[in-house]
Amino acid sequence: GLPAALPTLPLELTVLYNSLLFTVGASDSAIGGEADGIREGLLRVLEVCGACGQDLSTEELWQKVLQEVKVEELQAPLHRLGALQAAWWLAAGRLGSIAGLFQLLSTAEDTGRARCSKGQNELLSLLKAWRVPAEEASLPLVQSAEDLKEILCTAAAFLQGLQELEAGNFPTALSLLQEAAGGFCSKKVLAQIYTCLGCCTQRMGKPQTALQHLKRALQVDFQCLPALSHMAAVYHELGEMDAELQALALLYEALGKNPPAAASSSPYFLIQTELLVHTPILSSLLCHHPPSEVKYLLAQRCLQDGRVDDAVEHYLDFLALLQEGLQQQVPLDGSSALPRIPEVFLEAASALEQAGRHQDAITMCEEVISRTTDLIPRMLRVEERLEQPECPSPGAGLADGLLSQKESLCCLAWRTAGYLHQGWAWAKLGESKEAITQFSRCLGDLLRVRLCGPGIEPTENLLPEREVLQKIRLLSLIGRGTQFLELGRHKEALLDFQYGLQISPGDPAAASYLVQALWKLDRKQEAVAHWQKLSQSIPGEEGQQEGKGRALPLYLVSCLEQAMFPHSEHLASSIQDYLGTAAQDTS
Repeated sequence: GLPAALPTLPLELTVLYNSLLFTVGASDSAIGGEADGIREGLLRVLEVCGACGQDLSTEELWQKVLQEVKVEELQAPLHRLGALQAAWWLAAGRLGSIAGLFQLLSTAEDTGRARCSKGQNELLSLLKAWRVPAEEASLPLVQSAEDLKEILCTAAAFLQGLQELEAGNFPTALSLLQEAAGGFCSKKVLAQIYTCLGCCTQRMGKPQTALQHLKRALQVDFQCLPALSHMAAVYHELGEMDAELQALALLYEALGKNPPAAASSSPYFLIQTELLVHTPILSSLLCHHPPSEVKYLLAQRCLQDGRVDDAVEHYLDFLALLQEGLQQQVPLDGSSALPRIPEVFLEAASALEQAGRHQDAITMCEEVISRTTDLIPRMLRVEERLEQPECPSPGAGLADGLLSQKESLCCLAWRTAGYLHQGWAWAKLGESKEAITQFSRCLGDLLRVRLCGPGIEPTENLLPEREVLQKIRLLSLIGRGTQFLELGRHKEALLDFQYGLQISPGDPAAASYLVQALWKLDRKQEAVAHWQKLSQSIPGEEGQQEGKGRALPLYLVSCLEQAMFPHSEHLASSIQDYLGTAAQDTS
C-alpha cells in the first residue's frame, strides 16, 4: 500500500522476480494464466514516472514502460522481469508476444545481431541476441537471468519444433529440435527431445536415423518408455520382427514394475523447460501404453509372424489381464491399438488352432458364440442409409438391449467366425460330421442378413462388415465342401463349391475344389474345361486373392490359409494324363 519510490523500486522489482520464481517452483506444475504480479510491478514503475496504464493490455503496458522509462537503475530489474514475462507467454504459446517484447528489450546493436541470423529463426535470434543485465551483489537472485535466458532458448526451440512437426514441416522441425537438444535442460527433457527427433525422422522416411535418436533418448534417460514404444514401431516398419518383439517385451517388463519416481531436478532452477512446453502433440508422442495393450501387440505380432506357440502364450496372458480388470486402462478414444474384445478371442482361437490345440480353440470360440447369441436379431435388415455412428468400445452401442445395424453386423461376423473356426478345428480332429454341422450353423446364421431399400449395393459405411461376412460365407462353403469330399458326398460338395464361386467368381480355392469334385464324380470333360479356364485366368489373380486375405481381420487369415487347395500338382498331373490319353484315342 505504500506509494512507489524510485530509490526502493529496484529492490521491489527484484523481490517480485524472486517471489514469482518461488511460486512457480513450489507448484511444480506447468505455468498457466497471467502473471498478475508482473503487471502490478509495471504499474508501480509507471507510477514513479508519473504515468498510468490501468486500461492497457499487458503487451501495451510493456511497450509503454520500455519506451518511456529511461531510468538507468530500473533497466536491469525490468529486463529480468521481461524474461520472466517471456516464460509465462511461452507456456501459453504466445510466441509473437515474446518476439515483440525482446525487440523492445534489445538495443540497436542487439537487434542488428538478431537481424543477421534472422534466416534461422526470428524468435531464437532475438533471445540469443538479448544481453542479460549484470547481477548486483546487493540484490541476490534465486535463479539468474542468464540461466533463465538459456531455458527460454531451449523451450522456444522445443515448442516451435513441435509446432512444425505437427504442421508436417519436417525439415524445419528437425532443425529446431536439434537446436533444443543442444540447449539447457534436464535429462528427462533431453530424452523427450530425442524421442521427438526420432518421431520426426521416422516421418521423414529415415527409420535408421530415427532409431539412433530413440536409442539416444534411452541412453539419456532409461525411464523414457515412449522412446522404447516408438522403437518397436520403427522396427515394425523395417520388418525386423525379432527386434520389434524384443523392444515390446522390454516395454512390457518396464511397465509391469512400480512407476519410477520423477527424475530429480536441480533445486537452483525453479523455472525449467518442462514447465514451459506442454502441447497436445507432445502428450501424444510421449503417451504411455497400458501393459494390456503392449501384451496384445506381442501376441498379434507373433501370430502374424507365424510364431504360434509364443502367440498362444501372449494371448492367454492378455486374456488373464482382462480378467483382472486391466482393460479399464485402455483408452476408448480410438488411440488404443486394441481391437474389440471378441476379435481378440477369435485371434486367440486362431493361434490355438495353428498350435494344434484344437479343443482349446473350440472352447475359445464357444465363448464368443454364447456371448453374441442374444445380441443378434432373428432377421437383420440392413437399410440403405445408416444414421447410427460406429461404436468403438465393447459396451458402446448397447442401449436398452438394442444395437445399431453396424454393431449387429459386427456381432454376426464374430459369431459366424466362431462357427467357422470350430468347423476347421473339428476337421483337423478328423470329425467331419461335426465340422459339417459347425459350417452349416455358420451359413445358417449368415442367411439372417437382408439388404433393404431401393438400392442393391451396401452403403459405404457398412461395406467392410459386408465384405467380411461374404468372405466368411465363402470360407464356410469351401470348408463344408471339403468335408463332404472326405465323406464321399461328392454331389453335395460340388454344390457348395458352385455356391462359393457365385459369391466370389474366380476364387482359385473354390475353383480348384470344384474341379476336384467334378473329377471324383467322373465328369472329367467338365473338370478339364474348368481346369483350363482356371489355368488361363489373368496372371497374378491368385496373388490378388491372397492380397484380399491380408486385408481381412487377423482372425480370418488362418481360415483363408486352410481353405487353399493343397493338391494342385496331383490334380494337374491327373488331368494332363487324361488329356494325353484322350489325344491318343482320337488319333
